[in-house]
Amino acid sequence: LQVFDEDGKNVTPHPLFQSDPNTAVPRQGKLYFQVFYLTHGSSSTWISKKSTTKSGLDGTAEPGSGQDPTLSLSAVQVGQEEMEEELTEADLDQRVDIYLSETDTLWMFDMPSVMVSVEAEDAGRVLERNKIYVDICKTKAGSERFEERMVQTLAGAAKNKEVQCETIIMEDKGMMVTSWDLDNSLDPSEIEPTSRAEGFGATTGGSSKSPTTKEQEQTVSVSSDRASSLMIPESTVPVRSQEEEKCHSEAILTSENLKQDLVIMERILMENIFQPKLAAYRQIPVLIEPDITSDRGDTATATEEDEEHDKEKKDEGKEGKGFTDPSMKIDKTPEEDAAPRLEQLWSYTCDLTSGHSVSSMAWNKVNPDLLAIGYRECNSKDQKKGLACCWSLKNPMWPERIFQCDHGVTAVDFSLASPNFLAVGTSSGSVAVYDVRSRNDAAFLDSSASLNKHTGAVWQLRWVEQDRGATGGDKKERLMCISADGRVTEWLIQQRLDCIDLMKLRRTEREKKKLPGEKERKSEAPISQRAAGMCFDFHPEDTDIYLAGTDEGHIYQCSCSGKEQVLGTYRGHKGPVYRVAWNPSSTDMFLSCSADWSTILWHRDSQTPLLTFSSVSAFVHDIMWSPKSAFIFAAVKESRVEIWDLSVSIFNPVISHAANPEANLTSILFAKNTNCLLLGDSLGGVGVWELFNLDAPGSNKV
Repeated sequence: LQVFDEDGKNVTPHPLFQSDPNTAVPRQGKLYFQVFYLTHGSSSTWISKKSTTKSGLDGTAEPGSGQDPTLSLSAVQVGQEEMEEELTEADLDQRVDIYLSETDTLWMFDMPSVMVSVEAEDAGRVLERNKIYVDICKTKAGSERFEERMVQTLAGAAKNKEVQCETIIMEDKGMMVTSWDLDNSLDPSEIEPTSRAEGFGATTGGSSKSPTTKEQEQTVSVSSDRASSLMIPESTVPVRSQEEEKCHSEAILTSENLKQDLVIMERILMENIFQPKLAAYRQIPVLIEPDITSDRGDTATATEEDEEHDKEKKDEGKEGKGFTDPSMKIDKTPEEDAAPRLEQLWSYTCDLTSGHSVSSMAWNKVNPDLLAIGYRECNSKDQKKGLACCWSLKNPMWPERIFQCDHGVTAVDFSLASPNFLAVGTSSGSVAVYDVRSRNDAAFLDSSASLNKHTGAVWQLRWVEQDRGATGGDKKERLMCISADGRVTEWLIQQRLDCIDLMKLRRTEREKKKLPGEKERKSEAPISQRAAGMCFDFHPEDTDIYLAGTDEGHIYQCSCSGKEQVLGTYRGHKGPVYRVAWNPSSTDMFLSCSADWSTILWHRDSQTPLLTFSSVSAFVHDIMWSPKSAFIFAAVKESRVEIWDLSVSIFNPVISHAANPEANLTSILFAKNTNCLLLGDSLGGVGVWELFNLDAPGSNKV
């Protein structure tokens, strides 16, 4: 075969293998063809010529005979040059066998494509990744941390994964309905008038003649057929109605009106359940249910006796658990009635607070029914999160607000200028301010972004008024904290919480008495130069003066006007000072309690203790002066609470009561405007106890 272009030039490709022309002897008697390819515009024509040799067609080589195809090609070329003859019709009709074979493919270069077709399955995912990459590049363009560099990565081979699942079986179901069935199902109100008209006609037209049995059977069959025809399309109606009804019920359950109504109903139920105890707490008369007489005879009388018997059993169970119903009159001797005593009304506890320890309590400055309680882990080894809960007298069974903290809560206090702000201190040293009006449990402000935050536990914090004579919006407050890192700080309420140091507590070396003949020893430097702050209290009249107790057992009288200005040091305790408290009535006196089992009464101008109270060998965790008397204070020692009346005795407490033998008491708080005491324990409960006979003559009530 030869190929010629438009100008008649031979452009037939040469074979890659050239045989030796000396060895290539053309065989005679072979049939040769010459094909010309002529192009005329858009048409093409093939012209072939045949040439023969002397021997004729007998010498034609068969494929697969082992003869080299290149020899045949050279023989064809030689024969073509020697003689060329025109093909006759017989030659054209003669059959010629041509065998074509394909050579092996040689891959010279292979590079996988990095482009994806728009119609491919992964096109959407690739576009999304490209968009994310463009967005990342835009954000990094103006950043100082971005540096442009070149890198070469290898494009991994794409893999297609197929998932085999069970075959989905499709079923077709149908039913026969008529046009009137559809109309009746869409507008069911049209069925009632017709049925009523038929019934009315039956009653009027057939009033003189009752229907026969056959007519009744026909009527029943017709009605059953109609019912069956109506039930077919009604099968689709309940699906739609159930969805609508479900959406309607969800809308009702999530509506604000329903929530408000449920809160009101809950308040009513709580008041009905706790009415006698709340009445005793508020010192108002207890409502007694009237006796209802019944005329049902012996049965009613027996029922009433059973109810009274059950009530007596319940009352006995309550008395065994420490609960007392004020409406129940208990026969006591006159001496017992006159003696001071404690009776528990109820306890603020729930499943959420169980397992925690009550660390601090604080009343709201404006709403005396709102109580904030801080909870921490029972043991230092536990890793439980802290809680700050707001309880209300309207529901003693569940808190109104619950704020989750990452660490144990050690101190809480309400603001006076903004009564909705609750400050919370934790064992990690963080300080947060929550808005109790919001139902969001996130902190309104926190100290996480402060560079000067505490590194130790915040043992106590307090909102302190700056101008006591100001009213309304002119009131200014400062949030003060004392921490285990030895700092007394003032927190600034701005866009974020930040603090400044008012005082850094320093450790003092104790002077050791030198025995006769003993050599002087070198004083060892303390590990830490700062003393851990445990508690503080500000003067009730001059808020620039405050007391600070440390883990060394020392109490410092400091001033806010001068930086690190110590006005006096009171040394009397041999263990960490857990609480200091100014007397609200006699402002020159203050109390302190410590882990050395003692409670000391101090005078501001004397660094020597006036009185030391120690009744049992137990830690004194908390103390508090009574808001109604300058001589009465309360102290908690492990599992007991003691009420001291200095006008009666300075040696023994007037009340020493084991509030909860199963737990240790941790904090104490007097109620406002009522004779009640709140005791927090290590199991997460806060008991409300009523005080009796503490305002008797001789107590010198102030």
